[in-house]
Amino acid sequence: MLREAREGTILQVIVRPNAKENKIEGIDEWRNRLKVSVKAPPVGGKANKELVKFLSKFFGAEVEIVRGETSREKDLLVKLGIEEVKRRLKL
Repeated sequence: MLREAREGTILQVIVRPNAKENKIEGIDEWRNRLKVSVKAPPVGGKANKELVKFLSKFFGAEVEIVRGETSREKDLLVKLGIEEVKRRLKL
């Protein structure tokens, strides 16, 4: 779910679009990914933009999608150290 990278931490997530609210729902144990719900629909990149905006605000750091633009399973680069990401996620 978390891997160190040169520029920060790779965070693996599963996105659930069209949710009631933007929130982190917990960990999908089977896939070992963080579950994140976003309000935006998965049309024209809206859910991706919402996901990046939400997590950037949550972490207080830059976040970008590095893999999985068109998939529900995405790898994100969070420009923070792995220990700081764990602390903010309370892992």
